[in-house]
Amino acid sequence: MNAWILERAARTPDAPALVTSDTTVSYAQLADRALARAAALCAEGVGAGDRVAAVLGNTAELVELFHATSLLGALLVPLSPRLTVPERDRHLEDAAPRTSTRDGERPPSRVAALPSPRPLVLGAAAAIVYTSGTSGEPKGVVLTYGNLLASAVASAFHIGSLPGDRWLACLPLCHVGGLAILARSVLAGSAVVLHERFDPAAVSHALDRDGITVASFVPAMLERVLTLLRDAPPPPALRAVLLGGAPAPAPLLERAAKAGWPVLPTYGLTEACSQVATLPPGAPLRPDGGGLRPLPGVELRVADGDGRALPPGSAGEILVRGDTVTPGYWRRPDASRTLLAGGWLHTGDLGVLDGSGALRVVGRRDDRLITGGENVHPAEIETVLLAHPDVADVGVAGVADPVYGQRVSAWIVRRPGSGIDETALERFARAQLASYKVPRSWRFVAALPRNAGGKLLRRALSDEAPRD
Repeated sequence: MNAWILERAARTPDAPALVTSDTTVSYAQLADRALARAAALCAEGVGAGDRVAAVLGNTAELVELFHATSLLGALLVPLSPRLTVPERDRHLEDAAPRTSTRDGERPPSRVAALPSPRPLVLGAAAAIVYTSGTSGEPKGVVLTYGNLLASAVASAFHIGSLPGDRWLACLPLCHVGGLAILARSVLAGSAVVLHERFDPAAVSHALDRDGITVASFVPAMLERVLTLLRDAPPPPALRAVLLGGAPAPAPLLERAAKAGWPVLPTYGLTEACSQVATLPPGAPLRPDGGGLRPLPGVELRVADGDGRALPPGSAGEILVRGDTVTPGYWRRPDASRTLLAGGWLHTGDLGVLDGSGALRVVGRRDDRLITGGENVHPAEIETVLLAHPDVADVGVAGVADPVYGQRVSAWIVRRPGSGIDETALERFARAQLASYKVPRSWRFVAALPRNAGGKLLRRALSDEAPRD
């Protein structure tokens, strides 16, 4: 099989592939641009198995690179431009890319003849997508073309797919939820309507004027759109809104249901190439977010600590098996073996399966928190804050938030004689952490709750919200 972009351009060359704020690009045009970028990468020595880092926002350039790397058998490493320099450098050191591209660089012209494009091998790695691990260190999730294909086919089977679909992409393309849209669209021959960033007014306009049929949101996005539109009904063309990235608050689901929005709560994760289980179209929204059905080809198990399946109605760790599951983490064989122990993907999330096999997610086994769809690990933030000379101890946890799902909150023990305040600490944190990782609320305390072994009792922090 040729690279997907070449196959699609041969079949539907004039169909719209990419819609941005100022232009519409056909599949033939997108294929030509991908070939030009592939030739430029080839001139830089990029070949099969090499990594190409892209520190880019939601731009046409990143879409072109997604397809260009497939022509060379290289791996795309999309990185958020929101990362601070230290964060970005840690990712680049780990991925060891042959080359990297950043926002503002001049687009290449065709500088060399491209060798015959390599046949696409489903088992070959397509991308490395970074996510926070239980240690707080970035882990690169390897996704293969087989993962992307299986995810796209399963999603299409579950929610339907039409060549005339126009999928609104305002999630970051550096995340698996955004990247998966590119694969789904090229395989279906539908269009990606790309927004550089989420803006509720721009999204409202696109829904009304651009014929959007499918959209992907995190709960905070949906809340802002509904608020802007004053809970008005959706436009008739919109047939599905995938809602993932974080548990959706019950009041938000109730608002969406009352307004008639076709919201489909979704459970997924990077290690399973986005979607794992989704509410079926037409099914009633449940306030508890339950009723999610596994996608075709995806097996779910709720298990105890030893990986043994629990009976329906019991809460346990969600395990996943199927062709969407990653072969492992980049250069982390030990972590990969733990992740995939017993042939199942161990998600670290807690859920319940009912008698029909439908899933309800009830929490997280580890300490990771999700704020506005972004994964955040408290240990990473604690390490940064402990480097401040006036901080003796720190604990970070998530506190429930009606818009973002959770907000990052910090409890600080000052060093004796220090008068440091939250303004100074926030400024210190912003210099080293992406904005979504910076605590939104702070509390100064005499001591943190710890057990006899000195381990921070994070749940005790979460039980009491800090002052805002």
